[in-house]
Amino acid sequence: MSVDTVKLDEKIYTACILFEDGNILYGNGFGSEGSVVGELCFNTSMTGYQEIMTDPSYAEQIITFTFPHIGNTGINSEDDENKLISALAMIVKWDPTKASNWRSQKQLSHWLKERNKLGICQIDTRYITSLIREKGAQNIAVCCNNNGNFNIQELKDNLANYSGLIGKDLAKDVSCKKPYRWNEPLWAFNKSHQHTIAKPTRNVIAIDYGAKTNILKCLVSSGCEVTVMPAQTTAQEIIDKKPEGLFLSNGPGDPEATGNYAVPMIQEILDQTKIPIFGICLGHQMLALALGAKTLKMKYGHHGANHPVKDLETGKVEITSMNHGFTVDSNSLPDGVIETHVSLFDGTNCGIQLKNRPVFSVQYHPEASPGPQDSFYLFEKFVKSMSIINQN
Repeated sequence: MSVDTVKLDEKIYTACILFEDGNILYGNGFGSEGSVVGELCFNTSMTGYQEIMTDPSYAEQIITFTFPHIGNTGINSEDDENKLISALAMIVKWDPTKASNWRSQKQLSHWLKERNKLGICQIDTRYITSLIREKGAQNIAVCCNNNGNFNIQELKDNLANYSGLIGKDLAKDVSCKKPYRWNEPLWAFNKSHQHTIAKPTRNVIAIDYGAKTNILKCLVSSGCEVTVMPAQTTAQEIIDKKPEGLFLSNGPGDPEATGNYAVPMIQEILDQTKIPIFGICLGHQMLALALGAKTLKMKYGHHGANHPVKDLETGKVEITSMNHGFTVDSNSLPDGVIETHVSLFDGTNCGIQLKNRPVFSVQYHPEASPGPQDSFYLFEKFVKSMSIINQN
């Protein structure tokens, strides 16, 4: 059925959220008009909404931000993690805060409208967060219409026809289409603090399953010459370039689906070379699958910049940035694969290493953006492992 102008308490609402059980929440839209269907998640980060929205790992997801002051730092061209906004829409409690930051170039709502993305405010985000925690990740439909007119039946049909993320390979959709060189280091407050590498010391291939630009910046700042290659790159194409190390990036979708082409490539690299391998997030899951482990869909995933992770080797605790809805099943790790890190929130696996070889990965984001930088040492570990291999 079609709902004409929606009025609650004599106020016209210009956005709605339809849940799988038929429940509807009404709020106000900002950004673009339209409707989308995707998986609902919540992110607990207090900063970095721009980086989160442009993280390719959020493809086909709708993000509820638990922090209410969204928009206060505005938008600037330096903080994009990708040229596109990968998330379908953002849901926030209050109207976007007016930007007040010296780096801001435009307002959040203007940026969303330019990129044809939806924003919904005046929503009880605590209710949504509690709902996800109780019932798990679920699919929703959202619509923004400045006239307050919503075709609810059409939204229901679109939601019913959406298959969700399980079994879906999205990495190939967000990956680069052809190889390219990356040479930009980490951003700094001014040039005197800029991370600069006069001469890169290690030649690295980075497989782009949906790579965040800050990961590439961290590799460069650690001393790597980085060539980024598409998700479906073959092992032979990598071997032909004679890299000293292989990096496996973050990305969206079901790891088992992406693994159909990624796992054989990684296995061939492991069999035919001795180069170090470092994976993050989806790259961690790809490596785990290639080594014989399994992955599982989580109830509601980990999305935020305040996740404590324990390093099982040193006993130290790192505060990390996370964004994943699937996890490596630690009970499926085969002999020779060591669990190196675990989440202190729920005990799920957060890191592995191949015994006696410089092949390792983590489930969290050591490049942060947003988030703490407790785990930057992993990039240095990767570079050091390449040095040791070359010495031998």
